[in-house]
Amino acid sequence: MYAALSYAENDNKTDRKMYVGGINCSKLNAYAEMIAVQRRFGIRGKVVGYHGIQSFREGEVTSEQAFEIGKATARKMWGDKYQVLVTVHLNTDNLHCHFVVNPVSFKDGTKFQNKIGDHKELRRVSDEICREHGLSVLENSNFYGGNKKDYWRHKSGKKTHRDYLREDVEYCLSFATSPREFDSQLYALGYTLDHVRFSVKAKHWERSVRLAKYWFYKRNRTSTVG
Repeated sequence: MYAALSYAENDNKTDRKMYVGGINCSKLNAYAEMIAVQRRFGIRGKVVGYHGIQSFREGEVTSEQAFEIGKATARKMWGDKYQVLVTVHLNTDNLHCHFVVNPVSFKDGTKFQNKIGDHKELRRVSDEICREHGLSVLENSNFYGGNKKDYWRHKSGKKTHRDYLREDVEYCLSFATSPREFDSQLYALGYTLDHVRFSVKAKHWERSVRLAKYWFYKRNRTSTVG
């Protein structure tokens, strides 16, 4: 938690902490106050804090507006039970807020679970407040930005079978000198290649994966896994 708080309130990113605020805690003593709550009720589990980001379209908000929207979002999302440090980072082209949340409630010690429903609720709250200020939101976009199972595997630091395939394809492309040799190397790694659909499948996969673009030998010997 200390590392997350230090990053969020970094002087160089927040204009010397001008855009740092606390919800149910002081901005000057957030770490000590959050730890005091955790010690009071006891830390359960390995998660000692959550870190979220709220981004705005470039040029749409001032730093002051972003700060007020960030605090309003934090109050509505967590303000009834949890401590939150809210900051605005000014060091990128698009302003964005950081939220560092103490997962232990200062009221009754209940743990914020950070489930999928909480992610969606944060997005709903953020969108609602942004619309009230006439700001842009992502309409009808995929919440996970891709496959849900892949999203959670990446969140846990693991690779998907597509990640492994991409690495194997790049490996084969780096050594193959012809399409036939490329096929042979994939086969040696345990893959079968369907030339009609241009898809690849490993023995333990239920479905094949299509290679969306294949320019071996023609365009810089590159391939994209679809």
